[in-house]
Amino acid sequence: MDEEYDCIVLGTGLKECIISGMLSVSGKKVLHMDRNKYYGGESASITPLEDLFTKFSLPPPEESYGRTRDWNVDLIPKFLMANGQLVKLLIHTGVTRYLEFKSVEGSYVYKGNKISKVPADEKEALTSDLMGMFEKRRFKNFLVFAQDYRDDDPATWKAMPGFDPKTTTMNAVFAHFNLDKNTIDFTGHALALYRDDDYLNWPAGESLKRIKLYSDSLARYGKSPYLYPLYGLGELPQGFARLSAIYGGTYMLDKPIDEIVMEEGKVVGVRSGNETAKCKQVYCDPSYVPEKVKKVGQVVRAICLMDHPINNTKDALSTQIIIPQKQVNRNSDIYVSLVSYTHQVAAKGWFIAMVSTTVETDNPEAEILPGLNLLGPIKQKFVTVSPIYKPTDDGVQNQLFISESYDATSHFETTCLDVLDIYRRGTGEDFDFSKVKHNLGDEDM
Repeated sequence: MDEEYDCIVLGTGLKECIISGMLSVSGKKVLHMDRNKYYGGESASITPLEDLFTKFSLPPPEESYGRTRDWNVDLIPKFLMANGQLVKLLIHTGVTRYLEFKSVEGSYVYKGNKISKVPADEKEALTSDLMGMFEKRRFKNFLVFAQDYRDDDPATWKAMPGFDPKTTTMNAVFAHFNLDKNTIDFTGHALALYRDDDYLNWPAGESLKRIKLYSDSLARYGKSPYLYPLYGLGELPQGFARLSAIYGGTYMLDKPIDEIVMEEGKVVGVRSGNETAKCKQVYCDPSYVPEKVKKVGQVVRAICLMDHPINNTKDALSTQIIIPQKQVNRNSDIYVSLVSYTHQVAAKGWFIAMVSTTVETDNPEAEILPGLNLLGPIKQKFVTVSPIYKPTDDGVQNQLFISESYDATSHFETTCLDVLDIYRRGTGEDFDFSKVKHNLGDEDM
């Protein structure tokens, strides 16, 4: 270990593994360490099932749960947007060769005490039960505008005279197409995937790109815009770990981290026991530097084991449901996701549902009740309340770059934005996908 590296990465959570892979691919000499014996950190997949029961101080699972080694339960489950940033990173870095994906069967939104499929193209807009007849036509016109939209091509803005993506607000766009409050609600939260309504007063360009991403992702694989890896999200950090190793990265699990060594206010190495590895930069998750992060909120998550699919989803074996904040008088959305034995994460006939939201009261479990009530009978529930940490500075001065905690969303788009931002701060440049030797096509998915 007493060597010199360009970068040392601490923790094998998903963000740290992606960053390690990106740095390795970009020609950096990387040492990657974790004080745990397993990959994944906060975002690990737990197997066998008794380990999950032990983690929550419960007696071992009964025999009805099947073979416990057939279970891989994500602590922080999220879906990948088929055309989103993470899939692009996976393809461009060649990590797809180590992973298999399955598309998620349905994407739903909650409105007026029931769930409905999210309409994402003109055909679905005209058959959706979320809107009346006249509203369907207005929404269809809006969707056509969003799907045709290009930032750099004013010819695609013609449907809205005077539109400017940098100054026209999303509120003004919705008003132009005369959309009602309910339509705006599911468009902003279930298609553009915003977590609150602040976006309504922002320039519309970003929101239109998000809606287009949703539609493009849906077009790519059909049933929903989301993908999920077989055997759980724990496969992702391991895929990036293999990538880093191919490019000469060194991995050490079960290695205590005693000190991040600083000289004159800058990182110079990491000490483990009597050994010190020298480096110019350190990248890590908040748990390694509690004094350099601030708590900005909490997330409540309930992992629910069930022996049936969710009602009113056409018996989908995987699905996402978004409960927009206004439907349940909250300030933040509630997310429900479901995966099952078809993803090799549960024993035959079993399902894993997750309900999560940003904590707003002193009774977090009550806040996710609207999501739990959609699930039907639950055999076993595991509830966690986790702090959300953000770094107190950008790391440029001391060369210590810290990721943010995982949020309540059930997709990876915010995770990728944080990773790309950390990479930009650490290297002074945007990640150049063209530098990567492997550029795999859709056949690798």
